[in-house]
Amino acid sequence: MILRSRRVVTPSGVRPATIHIRGEKIERVGDFEEPADVDYGDLVIMPGLVDSHVHVNEPGRTEWEGFESATRAAAAGGVTTIVDMPLNSIPPTTSVDALLAKAQAMEGKCWVDVGLWGGAVPDNLSQLKPMLREGALGFKCFLVDSGVAEFGFLDNLGLEAAMRELRDTNAPLLVHAELPQFIGTAKGASYRAYLQSRPSEAEDAAIDLVYQTAKRTHARAHVVHLSSAAALEILLRARDHRIPLTAETTPHYLHFEAEKIPDGAPQFKCAPPIREHANREELWRGIEDDLLAGIVSDHSPCAPELKHLQDGNVERAWGGISSLQFGLPIIWSEGRLELESIARLMCQGPAAIAGLEKGAIKPGYDADLVIWSPEESFRVTPDVVQHRHKITPYSGEELRGVVKETHLRGRKVWQDGRAIGSPSGQWIRK
Repeated sequence: MILRSRRVVTPSGVRPATIHIRGEKIERVGDFEEPADVDYGDLVIMPGLVDSHVHVNEPGRTEWEGFESATRAAAAGGVTTIVDMPLNSIPPTTSVDALLAKAQAMEGKCWVDVGLWGGAVPDNLSQLKPMLREGALGFKCFLVDSGVAEFGFLDNLGLEAAMRELRDTNAPLLVHAELPQFIGTAKGASYRAYLQSRPSEAEDAAIDLVYQTAKRTHARAHVVHLSSAAALEILLRARDHRIPLTAETTPHYLHFEAEKIPDGAPQFKCAPPIREHANREELWRGIEDDLLAGIVSDHSPCAPELKHLQDGNVERAWGGISSLQFGLPIIWSEGRLELESIARLMCQGPAAIAGLEKGAIKPGYDADLVIWSPEESFRVTPDVVQHRHKITPYSGEELRGVVKETHLRGRKVWQDGRAIGSPSGQWIRK
C-alpha cells in the first residue's frame, strides 16, 4: 500500500511525500511524484499518537472504563498506542500475576496497541525485575496517597530503594510527585479551596526529592503530569547536569486556567490541580524551551456518581479528567505548536518515555498513522465522545483538528467517525 499527501510529518520535517507500507511496517518514504494507491491531498499524515499515561481500569473497575471503550476512544483521536497505568484496576499491576491477569483481560478488546506499566508500592521490590522480564515497560509510584487503598505510596526510603533496584535496567520509574506534608483539606464546592489545598510547593519539593534521588542512584526517573511551572527549573538543572530525570505535562494544564474554573464543577478536578493563568503560560515556555518530554492525557475516568456532578461537591469528587480522544485537537487549537513539534511531543516523546519504537514515519517502524484535517473544527458533544462515560471538562468546546482516519500497523481502524473492522491491537512488551 502506498499513501500520499502534500503534508507528511517525517522526522526531518513536513513535506510532500509517499509512504510505502509492506505488511505492518513502513518500508520507505518516497517522493510525492511516485505513484500512490491513495492520495490524501492536503490532509496531514502524521505518526499515530502515543499516549503513555492512560488509566483503563480493567480488570476490576470496568464500570469506570475498560479496554474496549478506552482504545476505541484512542483510535477516534488518532492515538495508535496507549500505555496503561497500574492503579485503579483490581488487582493493581504490582506483581507478575497481576500483570498477566491484565494482559489476559485485554485480549480481543483493543482497537490500538497497548503497553503496560507496572506499579512500585511498599513491599513489592522483589517483583519489579520479574515484571520487566514478563513485559512491563517500567513502573509508576506515588509519593502521596493515590486515592485507592490497594495502591500504597512510597516514602523517601522506598523511592530510593525502587530506583536502586531499577538503575541497571534502563526502565523508568514514573513518579506522581506531590509530598503529603504540603497537602491540606478542601471543603465543599470551592475550586479555589481545592487548589490551595494542593499548592505548587507540594510538587516542587517532591520533584526536587526525585532529582536528588536520581542524582544519587543514576536511575531513570520520570515525573508524570507536571502542573507546577516552578519545577521547570529543576528539569533544566537535571538536563544541564545530565541527571536522568524527565517530565511530561497534559493538555488540561496547557488549556485551562484556575481563574476560569467555576465552583461546583468537579469535572475539572484532578491531582495535581489545574493552576493559574501565569503558571499555564510558564508551562508553555517550558514546552518552547524543550524541557518537557511529552504531552499525554492522564485519562482518568470514573463512574459518573463518583464525580458528584449533581451536588457539585469538589471535595468528595473523584479527581480525574477524561480526554484521551481529544489530545491532538486540544493542543492544535491552542495555536502554539507547529506540526513537527506536535509529532515530537505527542508521538516520538511519549514513545521514548516508554521505550517503544513507535511514533515516527520512518523505515522499519510500525505503519501507525493518523490522517487529519487541521483546518476543520468540531464541537465536543456527547454523541462524539467514545469514552465509556461522556463526562469531560471539554464538553461544549469547539476544537480545531478533525481526525479522518487512524491506521494501526498498516490496517485502518477508524474512519469518518466510526471504528472499522474488529479490534486488532496487541500487547506491546518491553
